[in-house]
Amino acid sequence: MPREVIFDIETIGDIRDLATMKVTVVSLYEYEHDRYRSFDEHTLHELWPVLERAERIIGYNSAHFDVPILQQNYQGDLSRVPHLDLLKVIKESTGTRFKLNDIAKATLQIEKSADGLQAMQWYKEGRIDEIKKYCEQDVRVTKEVYDYGRKNKMLYYPNLMGEIVPFAVNFEPAPAATMAQQSSGVNLTLPF
Repeated sequence: MPREVIFDIETIGDIRDLATMKVTVVSLYEYEHDRYRSFDEHTLHELWPVLERAERIIGYNSAHFDVPILQQNYQGDLSRVPHLDLLKVIKESTGTRFKLNDIAKATLQIEKSADGLQAMQWYKEGRIDEIKKYCEQDVRVTKEVYDYGRKNKMLYYPNLMGEIVPFAVNFEPAPAATMAQQSSGVNLTLPF
């Protein structure tokens, strides 16, 4: 896991039309440096080299939300960076799209601190530091779920009866992607 990066974004705009969504904050955790970092809309240029070097980026509902919105701000091709969407694996295993908070609460008894609507309000109020704290906390929750699932090959969800149900997950990288990344060490997606 040395160059894996867990990430999450916060946005403002019309959620029904991703083309209108604007990135307000991106937070991430870098395993290589064991650190959390956040970028606001004015420092996104500092984010791209981190993603470029990543062996794999990991998010929650990131394939359908975070990556397409980030791609609008990025001149390279984020689809060329190996990517794990935890929600995609969870849906494949359970047949259901669960909220991150539901999985985290059932698996680890931890919860998110707020929601995206609150982050939008903070943006309107100019409270960018609050958005960064919230987004980093989401990254912490995502990291804990990922670490638990990778180590134990299972997570838990609450069923309709309130029972906690285990299910299998496989968060290991695909062998072909791993071999390709080991050969170069850097993802070069910018069109140079």
